[in-house]
Amino acid sequence: MTNFGGDMKDVFYKLKIVEEEIKNRNKSDNLKRYNKGKKIHEKQMKFHKCQAKNRWVFGGNRTGKTECGAVEVVWLARGNHPYKENKPTSGWVVSLSKQVQRDVAQSKILHYLRPDWIDKIVVSSGSQDSPEGSVIDYIMVKNLFGGVSKIGFKSCDQGREKFQGTSLDYVWFDEEPPFEIYQECRMRVLDKCGKIFGTMTPLKGLTWVYNHIYLNEYNDSEVWYEEMEWADNPFLNKKEIEALSASLSAEELDSRRYGKFMQNGGLVYPEFDVNKHVIEPFEIPADWQDNISIDPGLKNPLSAHWYAVDFDGNVYVVAEHFQAGLMVSEHAKIIKEISTKLNWKKSSTGMLNALIDSAAQQRTLAGTQSVVELFAKEGIAVNPKVNKDLFSGISVVKKYLKDADGNAHLFIFKNCVNLISELKSYWWGHDDAPVKKDDHCLDELRYYLMSRESLKVSQPKIKQKNILQKNKEKMIKRLKYS
Repeated sequence: MTNFGGDMKDVFYKLKIVEEEIKNRNKSDNLKRYNKGKKIHEKQMKFHKCQAKNRWVFGGNRTGKTECGAVEVVWLARGNHPYKENKPTSGWVVSLSKQVQRDVAQSKILHYLRPDWIDKIVVSSGSQDSPEGSVIDYIMVKNLFGGVSKIGFKSCDQGREKFQGTSLDYVWFDEEPPFEIYQECRMRVLDKCGKIFGTMTPLKGLTWVYNHIYLNEYNDSEVWYEEMEWADNPFLNKKEIEALSASLSAEELDSRRYGKFMQNGGLVYPEFDVNKHVIEPFEIPADWQDNISIDPGLKNPLSAHWYAVDFDGNVYVVAEHFQAGLMVSEHAKIIKEISTKLNWKKSSTGMLNALIDSAAQQRTLAGTQSVVELFAKEGIAVNPKVNKDLFSGISVVKKYLKDADGNAHLFIFKNCVNLISELKSYWWGHDDAPVKKDDHCLDELRYYLMSRESLKVSQPKIKQKNILQKNKEKMIKRLKYS
């Protein structure tokens, strides 16, 4: 005779065990709870969604930068990345030293790796049975698509030779590596079209990361970065932020809170914020077009930008020409081509109008015509009557970047890469003046903004805007903040 009561008790007992196991696994599934719920770290998710092959997060301490690096690694290894192609992967986690690896990156990865996902852990020192306190060589992770993924751990103090010979899907740098190790790791992901990503606090000053990533001096379309500060981390307590801020100097705050690159003299334009001032290009209405500004150069680059102004007096930098080694006639041809593409306005005589450095009026011993005259010959009427006062100009630029209420009135199209680069890299020198290097774009930006101030060329206030104007402004604002 079958004991149905006993069988049912056995079934219920097994179901209870399964339920408890599921409950325990969910408790230990920190990955499942990452950026879920009421609080979302928007910049962490922006990093994960980005498809660029060379991504970096520059953030202060406690901003959540290492957290998103670790989650990125676990998602790639597990095969459940919500925004990337999922497959078994092989990658490296690179720390500055073995001790830092154990205490930071390795600890974060173990926090997000559920124990039942781990196929194997191999340690280079310590105990296999307690990986948290050991230095891990590599972890084999069960991939959802079958097979296993490998997370290898490296430290910069091993030297460049230890980074040779392997093909990888990704490399994560937790803090800034030496340049030779970065270059070696780029070779490791080359044949798999893999990805490099880094999370760091820029405490070493203006290193290779500043030039190659932050300034993106080679204009590499695959380079992307995000800046994180304490206010971006919704999980930080406000009182904790205030206490931390009070304990740091102004210079330390810039790097440790805001993740800013620093030099002894400090930035001339710390008000400049890529996330606020750099925008996607859009079609400028004809009645916004204002002027072109030129800083001439032969051996040095000639810099020219096209400026537009909306009905509220906000300035938009909409196009850029930046090139060295050309004659005036060649520069003029390019300026006219760009103006034609923009359908830029001309004077009643059919000439393009522009501002230019007053030095363009001078004739050299070898030249029979000045730069002003040469441009006029090519159909560009340049006005050399510009205010070149450096410190007054800097003050005006600062006001457009951030007014007394904290609002921006200067917006730069993202294709104006040289102007953006110069704004990010303009430093005070030891003589209380800006370092005279890479400032051609900034010179003519000052000429333009000073001309607006001194000549009061801003658009008159329109008491009653017509429907077309209102619709234009709505469209522009939607594009600007989308």
